[in-house]
Amino acid sequence: MKQQIARISLIVKDYDEAIEFYTQKLNFKLLRDTPLNDNKRWVIVSPPGNTSGCSLLLAKASSEEQETRIGNQTGGRVFLFLFTDNFWRDYENMTAQQISFIREPSVEVYGTVAVFEDLYGNLWDLIEPNQNFTS
Repeated sequence: MKQQIARISLIVKDYDEAIEFYTQKLNFKLLRDTPLNDNKRWVIVSPPGNTSGCSLLLAKASSEEQETRIGNQTGGRVFLFLFTDNFWRDYENMTAQQISFIREPSVEVYGTVAVFEDLYGNLWDLIEPNQNFTS
């Protein structure tokens, strides 16, 4: 049996502002932006170099309950883990784009890591994993 996680749904306030953040500030690639009806689009973004792996489905909140989850889908815990092959390159690029880091870089047993917020406040780890910790 072969299975994989293909998409992670991320609740957003607005499609266009989310696309702009992910593509302009994080340099993600916009893989798809397909209108489904008047209010819903199929929007998929992915980090550069990962266009065939797991990607984010940007899902606009469609109810008051969903709106309460924007920016806090995991109760304040780190939600997503962005692996990189060059931590300091990406950290410098992200700080130049005014990405807010809420935990400064540190070297841990698993690699070099810092925690940042996306445009809505979801927490992410930026990680350059050690060779022994790639999965």
